[in-house]
Amino acid sequence: MTSAKPIRGMVVGHGLDVVDVVEFSRLLGDSAQMFLDRYFTPAELAAAGNGTERPQRLAGRFAVKEAVMKALGTGWGNGVAFTDIEVVTLESGAPILSLKRLMAEIEHERLISGWLVSISHTSTVAVASVIAISDYNNQTV
Repeated sequence: MTSAKPIRGMVVGHGLDVVDVVEFSRLLGDSAQMFLDRYFTPAELAAAGNGTERPQRLAGRFAVKEAVMKALGTGWGNGVAFTDIEVVTLESGAPILSLKRLMAEIEHERLISGWLVSISHTSTVAVASVIAISDYNNQTV
């Protein structure tokens, strides 16, 4: 069974985001594919499934992406894409992050060694909190 390894270090960033699921669901209509491709990776779309909780699951992942950008202070644009932040679900159900391209470079530059990620949702609200951890005190800089 795959599980998250313990993360130790110093908090160097925190982001929190809340998404209105009802408003978010309106983006998932008939012409949603372009929106989905812009904001989610194929693996994230597959993990969200096709059931009735799909809008809540996608809204939660979207909230994580926004929270990561807040934690790093990057916003999106200027080379940062939503698909550069991928939310991966472990077998245990715990969410973890996989950053790509510019986001991975920023993560490396800031000596971020791990992320604490939490997502929760109801049928109307999704919320995510992410905390960036650096173990730079244990590294030679």
